[in-house]
Amino acid sequence: MAGNKRRAASLRAEATARQANDRKDAARCSGCSCRVPRVADPASAFTLVEILVAMAIFSIVVAAIYSTWSLIMRASQVGQNTAAEVQRQRIALRTIEDSLTCAQSFQASIKYYTFSDISDNNEQSALSFTARLPDVFPRNGKFGGFNLRRLTYSVEPGPGGEPALMLRQSPVLMDMDPDERQTPLVLALNVKKFTVECWDPKASDWVNEWDDTNSIPGLVRINLELGSDPGSPGAAPPLAVTRLIAIPSVTLPPNLQASHT
Repeated sequence: MAGNKRRAASLRAEATARQANDRKDAARCSGCSCRVPRVADPASAFTLVEILVAMAIFSIVVAAIYSTWSLIMRASQVGQNTAAEVQRQRIALRTIEDSLTCAQSFQASIKYYTFSDISDNNEQSALSFTARLPDVFPRNGKFGGFNLRRLTYSVEPGPGGEPALMLRQSPVLMDMDPDERQTPLVLALNVKKFTVECWDPKASDWVNEWDDTNSIPGLVRINLELGSDPGSPGAAPPLAVTRLIAIPSVTLPPNLQASHT
């Protein structure tokens, strides 16, 4: 009996010591920063429907951004093409105006100074006259100081086959050289309309053709319309302008020709 009591007391002491150790271990674990990982709740994950809705919203946002970018690029291209057409139109009209204000005509050699304005049925004109041009006129250096030249403006197929406004020049007493005839100066591309009208004081009206080729009209009206190729991306709308040009020249009689040549 005494042995059994001692064994029972020993077992109780071991159990008490084990419980005390367990309490110490629990206290140490509660003070540390480590935690047992939690298992994700399956109910909190994304469903297939939610993923599809998110992808649809993302696709709509991307499509909207691309459409805005494409619209901006197309508008920028149209603006650049329009600016280029305005610049070409300005240069062409300035060249015609500068040459018309320098036109000359003398009765003693009238065959060299005829003023010709011919229009066709396609709203295109051909203009030819003689002028004493300034040194800054296009291609002036090509003619070696011969500033008195015959100019011819006409609409012909351009480098890409589109109608283009061409300028050809030749010294007044010389034939036009083959290079100038084959490769004229291109003033404007894609010309939709080029007409030259002269004011006829007898009829008090504008005429499409100047029949009195031995004289210079006092007033000329230029109509020029340019446009891009409708099939090209970013095509600009056609640009039309009308310019009135007063020509400060008259046909001089023979007795005044020597002092002006």
